[in-house]
Amino acid sequence: MTDTTHPRLYETRLSRVIDYIHDHLDDALDLNRLAEIACLSPYHWHRIYHAFYGETAAATVRRLRLHRAANELVRGSTPIDAVAQRAGYSSVQAFSRAFQASYRMPPAQFRNEGGAAQWRPLPSDSTQPGGYAMHPVDIRTHEAFTVAAVDHRGPYMNIGQAFETVAHWLATRNQLAPDARWLGIYFDDPDATPESDLHSQACVEIARPDEVEFSAPVARVDVAGGEFAVLTHVGPYAQLCFAYQWLYGEWLPHSGRETADAPVHEVYLNNPRDTPPTELVTEIWLPVKPDA
Repeated sequence: MTDTTHPRLYETRLSRVIDYIHDHLDDALDLNRLAEIACLSPYHWHRIYHAFYGETAAATVRRLRLHRAANELVRGSTPIDAVAQRAGYSSVQAFSRAFQASYRMPPAQFRNEGGAAQWRPLPSDSTQPGGYAMHPVDIRTHEAFTVAAVDHRGPYMNIGQAFETVAHWLATRNQLAPDARWLGIYFDDPDATPESDLHSQACVEIARPDEVEFSAPVARVDVAGGEFAVLTHVGPYAQLCFAYQWLYGEWLPHSGRETADAPVHEVYLNNPRDTPPTELVTEIWLPVKPDA
C-alpha cells in the first residue's frame, strides 16, 4: 500500500477542507479551490469527501449555513431577507424552501416559535405543579472520565470547527472510538457574556487516556463525576437556549437542588451530518450538589 492510499493521509487532507469551509462560510463555494486545498484530483476528491463524511462538500456548506441562519433567527432581529442572503440564497423564497425542508417550518415561524413554545412557563393559574410546563429531568450520577478537548473562544454556534479538530487529531492516532461520548463544556452564559469572550471546549471521551500523548491544540481534560440534573432536548441546536432558560428558570427553583461548582456540559447522542436538525438529541448535564 502506498502513502497516497493511506486513510490517515486522506483524513489530514480533508480536515484542511473542513477548516477552510468553516473559515470561509460567507464565500462562494469553489469546488476546484477545495480540491487544491485537499491536494487531490478534482476528478475524484468529491467522491473521497463524500465517502469519508457521508455528505458532499456542498451539503456541508449548506448545513452549516442553515445552522447559522437558525441561530440568527432565534437569537437576533436581522431581517429574514438579510439572513437568507448571508446563507447564500438569492431570494427569501428559495431560502424558505431550503429552511423548511431541514427544520420543518418556515423561517418566520421558526423565529416566532422556534421551539420556544414547548419551554414557555405556563400561566400562574395552571394546574401543573409550580405553574410550569413539565419536562422530564433525570438525576443521574456518573464517575469522572477523561476527554480530549479543544478550546473554543467565541460564539457557541461556531464550536463545530473545534469538534472537527479534536476528531481529526484522535482519528490520526487511532484513538477515535466509535462508541465514545461527544460533549461540549460551556463555561459562560451567552446572555451575560460578550460573544467574543465566550469559552467552551469541544470534547471526545478517551477510553485509555494514559496511552495518549497530548499535544496542542488538544489537551487532556478530566470531567468531574457527581450528581447531575439531565434534561434531554430533541430538535435543532439553535433551540437549546430555550431549554437552558427552562432548566435554570423553571426547574431549578422548584427542584430544591443547588448547582455544584462545575460547568454545565452537553452530550450529543447523534451526528448532525446524517441526522435532520429536528431529530438531533442533546442531553444537558447540569451539575448539582448531593441532595441533603
